Amino acid sequence: MNDDDWLADTRTSYDTVATSYADLLRNFLAETPYERAMLALFAELVHAGGGGPVADVGCGPGRITAHLHGLGIDAFGVDLSPGMIEVARRDHPGLRFEVGSMTDLDLADASVAGLVAWYSLIHIPDDQVGSVFAHFRRVLRPGGLLLLSFHVGDETRLKTQGYGGHPMKVHVHCRQIGKVAGWLRGSGFAVEAQMTLTSAESRLGGVIFGRRQS
Repeated sequence: MNDDDWLADTRTSYDTVATSYADLLRNFLAETPYERAMLALFAELVHAGGGGPVADVGCGPGRITAHLHGLGIDAFGVDLSPGMIEVARRDHPGLRFEVGSMTDLDLADASVAGLVAWYSLIHIPDDQVGSVFAHFRRVLRPGGLLLLSFHVGDETRLKTQGYGGHPMKVHVHCRQIGKVAGWLRGSGFAVEAQMTLTSAESRLGGVIFGRRQS
């Protein structure tokens, strides 16, 4: 499968489920205190570093973007799916959302103080993660903070249905936390903290805090 194939499948899948996805996940953060704590810590560290814009990459319907905004962060969202961006703009009309791909991130160099990829790296093939992390590093300011969350495991599965029973065609890549941390270090990030947790977000989720090295 070439790049255009899996990106097109992912875009179409999330366009199809956008409304159902937003409805199903709308209150997830109320059920996930550890994730809320991770986001609060991220916000605290961004503030401590002087603040600045924060990109929520793979923002979906904008729930994490909006949560960060509620924590005083100048957050904006980017997502591959125009359908998701339409829902995000509808549900959070005061915030900025734009269509874009983390595989070719259309943000200026050193333009953001922080970047969040909240369970959005899971559809990126292994051989493209390094390129994605290079984009993350490029758009972050030196010393900028990165927060990743993802499903932990050793399998890749094809998801053909989800979020209200709608058809989908996306590959879900589950990875060990040490593997992702190693990729980050190799891409010019310092790994400051990592943990695994179980919640409504994931049967086993990984969370990594990284910082762009100068």
